[in-house]
Amino acid sequence: MKKNVLQIIGSFHQGGSERQAVQLTRLLHEDKSFNVFLAALNSEGVLRDEAERIGLASIPEFRLSSFYDLNFLKQLRNCARFIRENKIEIVHTHDFYTNVFGILAARMAKVNLKVASKRETGGMRSKAQKIIEKRIFGFADAIVANSKAVENYLIAEKISPEKIQVVYNGLDLERLAPKEIDRRKICQEIGLPIGENIKFVTLAANLRHAVKNQPMFLRAAKTVSEKLPESHFILAGEGDLKSDLERLAREIKIADKTHFIGRCAKIPELLAVSSVGVLTSTAEGFSNSILEYMAAKLPVVATNVGGVSEAISENETGFIVESNDDETMANRLIELLQNAAKAERFGVKGRETVEKFFSCEAQLEKTLKIYHAAQISD
Repeated sequence: MKKNVLQIIGSFHQGGSERQAVQLTRLLHEDKSFNVFLAALNSEGVLRDEAERIGLASIPEFRLSSFYDLNFLKQLRNCARFIRENKIEIVHTHDFYTNVFGILAARMAKVNLKVASKRETGGMRSKAQKIIEKRIFGFADAIVANSKAVENYLIAEKISPEKIQVVYNGLDLERLAPKEIDRRKICQEIGLPIGENIKFVTLAANLRHAVKNQPMFLRAAKTVSEKLPESHFILAGEGDLKSDLERLAREIKIADKTHFIGRCAKIPELLAVSSVGVLTSTAEGFSNSILEYMAAKLPVVATNVGGVSEAISENETGFIVESNDDETMANRLIELLQNAAKAERFGVKGRETVEKFFSCEAQLEKTLKIYHAAQISD
């Protein structure tokens, strides 16, 4: 008899954790080894339609305003009741907030297997949040880390190594196939300048967290543009840091070549017109953006953080530089923009790497091993 598994997602906004959670839900539903349920703390976001297309009966919402009010307790009881009524035997959460809420609800409902997730290393959580998270990990039966770097971080934080399972992010290559390939049309739709000689360098990252370190990207862009005037620079993401970054672009006189396009619904098309993909973070777990660049056959220049070195092979699929070393980043970008053959070679190799190691099939297989291990131990 198939067991029931509940995935709990923070929201349906298009972030890395949210994308991975929806994708895993779809993969599990299609695999049919388990009966799959999905719940959210916030049911809003562009991924909602995709989640509904999976074909689940319903997607309950347990909306929170705080961890420290009566509504939190109310929603916790509601979720525990939902778990009991639907005979859920596995609860899988996907980020800090769902870890706290979902693992506690699963514990209240006496769920057999509680699976938490960690997709980041340092730089994202306050001291209080780290204390709470560590306690929650103590209640979890398994913890999914999306890179060996995250696994090592957890072990350094005194989390039991026996609980940690590395499951790399999976990438849906069909989803990333561009629906439009005409460069002029793509640029018009996204709001980019049209010009066959323009070479776009793209950074896809939210503008909410300073850890993404977009100023490094802009400083490198300044150096690149002085050497290669035909280069333009795209920041795809939204958040409160936008105005400060726009001000910096004006101050260093690259505003006319810097394009803040906000949250982009046409990532495959954006990458199709890009020449290089960039990551400038000072801390990461495992970057979805890097995998998307590689899937689009883009060479990558990324900072040496988190699981970057687990995805990028130096001087084979891209270049790895140290955080805040914008001079070296600029030199690497110039090298790739000037050497089309090398850039193409890196891109082809990157695509092969994604297909081999970061497929949806690999993600599903490793997740099922975690779930099936719980069945064996019953």
